[in-house]
Amino acid sequence: MSVNKAQISTDPINRYVVDHSLRLTPEQNELIEYTKSLPSNLAQMLGSLDEAQFFQVIIQLMGCKRCIEVGTFTGYTALTIALSLPSDGQLITCDISDEYIRQDLWKKAGVDKKITLKLGPGVESLKQLLKENGPGSFDFVFIDADKTNYLNYYQLAMELVRSNGLIAIDNTLWDGKVIDESDTSESTVAIRQINDFVRDDQRIDISFLRLGDGTTLCRKK
Repeated sequence: MSVNKAQISTDPINRYVVDHSLRLTPEQNELIEYTKSLPSNLAQMLGSLDEAQFFQVIIQLMGCKRCIEVGTFTGYTALTIALSLPSDGQLITCDISDEYIRQDLWKKAGVDKKITLKLGPGVESLKQLLKENGPGSFDFVFIDADKTNYLNYYQLAMELVRSNGLIAIDNTLWDGKVIDESDTSESTVAIRQINDFVRDDQRIDISFLRLGDGTTLCRKK
């Protein structure tokens, strides 16, 4: 079994959905094309485009002003989130490196002042944000970084997000590998671990969506 992101799916139903829903700015399109130009092992890391647009709707419905992203890559989802934030909104996006991040396109889109890039190990960045801002100080957290730290990111996100705030976890179907019992690779085991943990976490309400490569939404009670 495989799970296809919107931009690479050949399924006609998926293509229909994309053709009848995606609304992309010139800067988003430019960032998509840049990401596609990277070596294939990197280009495939681009998040599903319909997932990012779904976040825009959720963020605006919730009236979010303070958001965190763990895992920036080229900056597409950061750009998409920032476009949905009000003029006084803030996204803090965390990554280990800025090698591929197109901050110039954030500026071109007029959202660079809404985005703060925080470089360093994700766990340390989240701990620092917790120390600086205190618990319950953010509305929305998106987790899409190294899979082996997913549970650590989730636990810290639970502290950082407010009551009735939202945590979104990406890649929770992991290209279908989560149901392949013969796959015992470190990342696959870590995804299964976070899926099991979230399923049983009574601090949240959960919605596990077959969106992109699997998107799990966790509303903190």
